[in-house]
Amino acid sequence: MAEPEPEIQVKRRRIAPKALIRFKERIRELIQRMRGGSDDPVQKAIGSGIAQAAPGGTASVTIGWTPECLRQLGLMVVEQRRDAEREKALKDLGEQLQVSTEALVGFFGILNVNEVPPEKLAHTLAEIAQRHRDLIYRLDSLDPEDPAISALIDEARGVIERADSDAAYDRADRLLGEAEALDLQAIQRAEALAQEAQAAANRRRINAASTRLERGELSLTRLDYLQAALHVKAAADQLPAEEDVLRANYLGRYANALYRHGDEKGDNAALLQAIREYRQVLHLCPRARVPLEWARTQTNLGTALATLGARESGTARLEEAVAAYRAALTEVTRERGPLEWAGIQNNLGNALTKLGERENGTVRLEEAVASFGAALTERTHEREPLAWAMTQNNLGNALTKLGERENGTARLEEAVAAHRAALTIVTRELGPLMWAGTQNNLGNALLRLGQRESGTARLEESAAAYRAALTGYTRERVPLIWAVTQHNLGTALALLGEREKSTARLEEAVDAYRAALTERTHERGPLDWAMTQRDLANVLAQLGEQKNDAARLEEAVVAYRAALTEYPHERDPLDWAMTQRNLGDVLARLGEPENGAAQLQEAVVAYRAALTECTRERAPRLWADTQIILALALKRLGERENGTAHLEEAVEAIQLARSEYHNAGVVGFDAEFDELLSAIVQMIDERRRMTE
Repeated sequence: MAEPEPEIQVKRRRIAPKALIRFKERIRELIQRMRGGSDDPVQKAIGSGIAQAAPGGTASVTIGWTPECLRQLGLMVVEQRRDAEREKALKDLGEQLQVSTEALVGFFGILNVNEVPPEKLAHTLAEIAQRHRDLIYRLDSLDPEDPAISALIDEARGVIERADSDAAYDRADRLLGEAEALDLQAIQRAEALAQEAQAAANRRRINAASTRLERGELSLTRLDYLQAALHVKAAADQLPAEEDVLRANYLGRYANALYRHGDEKGDNAALLQAIREYRQVLHLCPRARVPLEWARTQTNLGTALATLGARESGTARLEEAVAAYRAALTEVTRERGPLEWAGIQNNLGNALTKLGERENGTVRLEEAVASFGAALTERTHEREPLAWAMTQNNLGNALTKLGERENGTARLEEAVAAHRAALTIVTRELGPLMWAGTQNNLGNALLRLGQRESGTARLEESAAAYRAALTGYTRERVPLIWAVTQHNLGTALALLGEREKSTARLEEAVDAYRAALTERTHERGPLDWAMTQRDLANVLAQLGEQKNDAARLEEAVVAYRAALTEYPHERDPLDWAMTQRNLGDVLARLGEPENGAAQLQEAVVAYRAALTECTRERAPRLWADTQIILALALKRLGERENGTAHLEEAVEAIQLARSEYHNAGVVGFDAEFDELLSAIVQMIDERRRMTE
């Protein structure tokens, strides 16, 4: 409520006796006109509005008072001179304006204090009366619940109805102020009670959320990650709106449960949801407010991105994972938290290793080795033996990938040493999954060594390591990791079968690859699925060749074509070209019977597809070899046709291959080239003579 205005000093003016006599006479005349009508040019109006005067006339209120009469009456009121005539005029004017005589006296006091000019008296008086009536009406309309407030308002209304002075108005204002104060006090009490009730409700919400969270922990104990995620998300939804920090904590746990399910059960949708939730947590916990929590969430986000990226083609997710880990390292420094810093370095190394696998060159792999080396400066054998073993295992993976791209076996030997060092700490009893993973990775390093060495000793060790891993990696517990290990076992068995000329080993390899494909599906990971299809096709082709089994060859064609639907043509064009060439070889073998022209045509298509990437500039010797086998397929086609087109194409392919052999300084094949060319040219000549 506004403060009361300062008291205004009323200027009182005395009225001369003659003027007073004339004023009284004028009042009598006006009263008579009101009763009996008048021809006065003053217009009349209904109610308390202001009539507009005729041109040249004066404005008056609806009862017909001129400004001069109102001024004179106002002076009499202010002078407090009473007589019957004045009282009668006040009474009639009050009835016309629908206010009490006392209130009208108060109005004239207001007009006098504010020195309202005569020409505005009628209008201002009507306005004051209207406001007075509206105020009384509004006060009547109020319906306070508190009896004390109701009594104050009723008393104020009564005072206002007969307010004849500033003191009366001041009293009414004080009464309304007291009513307002009582309401404000009641509001404060109600708000305090509401706040207490809301606080109690919020405590209940937090307690309920905490209980629901424990249900999630119980589900985690049972390794039911999806159910745990549902419980934790429900707990987060129960929290009060203002609990951003606690909500961020719960959502982080929700994302963790989704990640565990997606990681172990091969559910990419769960991983995507986990990534979304981690990003929401980053929004709730900005770096400026909680830098360490922000950094830890970046680490978890990086892990989810790396896991999903490993299953997808391309490198976008893996690049995001590397960025997330590096962001985390801006806050989690070696000085601030050496062991946590080492853990993030380890994770960064893993993401860089995955990126390095998909990119040409060794830059990413060298960065990965550097990250693992940094981690091992804090994750020492004495300080954190299990973490040290884990990083040794990861270092071995990066070294294996580097060894694959370098000549010699030094990096591969280092990789084997790193994995075996890890196994001195990680036993099956201590951590069956970690032990199984290290056995799998040891098998990978031994497999690569076995490929570069003669004999089968390293390959046997590799197969043994994979089989050991499969005792820890069960399909039920970790289906995708189990599938990866089955694939790796298949590769080791295939190499053993090739070196031993053993179809039994090759059949075991087929079984391992097909087991892998039961979980390594196209939907879960198209790139991994394509790789397994390709390697399965290679073994089926070998079996078909060794056993002269057309059914196995047909199966190989199906597997090659499946692989080529998802094979990373742009990322590894030469590998794609070799798959096309291998498909061509199987089709050419199937096309050997007299009714195999269709397969030979398909073989030619596959060889030519291979040559689009296996170019003379990119891989000259491989290009030349592919030209030779293309020529052989064209020759076979030409032998079964009447024309010479395919035979002429065969001659061209042989000549191209021969020129590359000569350019490369490869000698000792001229006799074979001459014999092949002679046979084809002879067929061409014979066909031309037949058509002459």
